[in-house]
Amino acid sequence: MAIELPIALPDTLLSRLSDFLELQIGLHFPRERWRDLERGIAAAARESGYKEVQAYIHWLLAAPLTRTQIEGLASHLTVGETYFFREKRSLDILEQQILPELLRARAPAEKHLRIWSAGCCSGEEPYSIAMLLDRLIPDLEKWNVTILATDINPQFLRKAAQGVYGEWSFRDTPGWLKERYFIKRQDGRFEIQPRIRRMVTFSYLNLAEDAYPSLVNSTNAMDLILCRNVLMYFAQERARKVVDKLHRSLVDRGWLITSPAETSTVLFSAFTAVAFPDAFLYRRMVNAGPQTAAVTHPVPWYQGDWEATAPRAPAPAEPSEPAAFSVALSTFAPEVPYEAVAEQATESEDANSPEHDEHDERETPQCKARACADEGRLAEASAWCEKAIAADKLNPAHYYLLATIEQERGQNEAAERALGRALYLEPDFALAHFSLGNLCLSGGRQREARRHFGNALTLLRACPTDALLPESDGLSAGRLAEIIAAVQASLPHAHKVHKELAT
Repeated sequence: MAIELPIALPDTLLSRLSDFLELQIGLHFPRERWRDLERGIAAAARESGYKEVQAYIHWLLAAPLTRTQIEGLASHLTVGETYFFREKRSLDILEQQILPELLRARAPAEKHLRIWSAGCCSGEEPYSIAMLLDRLIPDLEKWNVTILATDINPQFLRKAAQGVYGEWSFRDTPGWLKERYFIKRQDGRFEIQPRIRRMVTFSYLNLAEDAYPSLVNSTNAMDLILCRNVLMYFAQERARKVVDKLHRSLVDRGWLITSPAETSTVLFSAFTAVAFPDAFLYRRMVNAGPQTAAVTHPVPWYQGDWEATAPRAPAPAEPSEPAAFSVALSTFAPEVPYEAVAEQATESEDANSPEHDEHDERETPQCKARACADEGRLAEASAWCEKAIAADKLNPAHYYLLATIEQERGQNEAAERALGRALYLEPDFALAHFSLGNLCLSGGRQREARRHFGNALTLLRACPTDALLPESDGLSAGRLAEIIAAVQASLPHAHKVHKELAT
């Protein structure tokens, strides 16, 4: 039975509910947003089968929420309003200046780029980034590009993984976008090209509660993070903690893009604020000393016009089953124009190699591998892992770390081999089973993924829920079990796939 929206719930009840939601989910509803809270909680009550909203609220307040309940609430209390190439000014800066700079820096050496859309909603933002990169990189098949897209709302993630959109998602976008990157379906909606869809990995992540940066969920060593229209949901102290973790998730000179409404000199005090015409962006500058060079105008990072690029190599075959969302898992700096911080002198790659590093006798090769991985120096991280393995061939943790690094490098076969060795040495290594399931899922091998996830769940359920897992960056057995259960629930069976695609 449908619920009539109340004219106004009691302020005392709304105040208690607001405090409860901030504690349990991290979502902040100040008094001026209580009408939004009323609408969202009424919809959640209706879905849960409650005839009276107040009865539903009292039930919520009676006990801590389960993960399923948190996901259900988040789907009603967060706004899914987005479209392709939203906030075009920021994306213009990204296309014309930031991405070209990042690509120029990476093109001569190891061609890798790591981008995170934090709070990706139904996928329009990360897919927009994928389309930008497709236009900017003529030899895209030679690059290892990671686009991680996370959200707290599993319904958004399922829609994003399907990659099917209606006309409303294309408002304020040029007509050629649909022609170039989408396939029109019989129902009038548009399905994104498989090669663009494969560029993005969707994952559940609660910015307020989950651990990051972490190798486990691939949130480390990011070159660029987009976190737009997300921080407004958090109270100030919670937002500070989120921004601090985002700062640590970036490599030196990495970029953070927020929405114009979220600009703050206090919240982003650890960043250097970079002034563009009509926009402020933020950059992590570990050693923000005197700048040595300036870019006076945007220039292509490669020679030639992207419209006339050479034909691409054939794309990998499309997985036989539809995609499902997966888990990959100071003093304020003065505002300065982009030209003043666009380029700095960089140390040569030779100076950064393991042979030239100043060794600390107390640091192990595994510690050096993690440090290099956190800074995005993946080839060096892999080399240090090999040193760790050579010194201790029977330690499964070394092979697991090597697998996570090789996966970030796009070397999935090497990652699978390393995980196989870790499990040979330690068959009860739950994280290795989980990671192997993820690799199978990303390759479209869903039957194998289910088997590995099942093995991991069996091991996790034999542990205390609050037990911290080795090599997990502080992840508990209970939390990983919840994550795996959410992924399993998203894997479509044949009849479910047909039903979802028909709606």
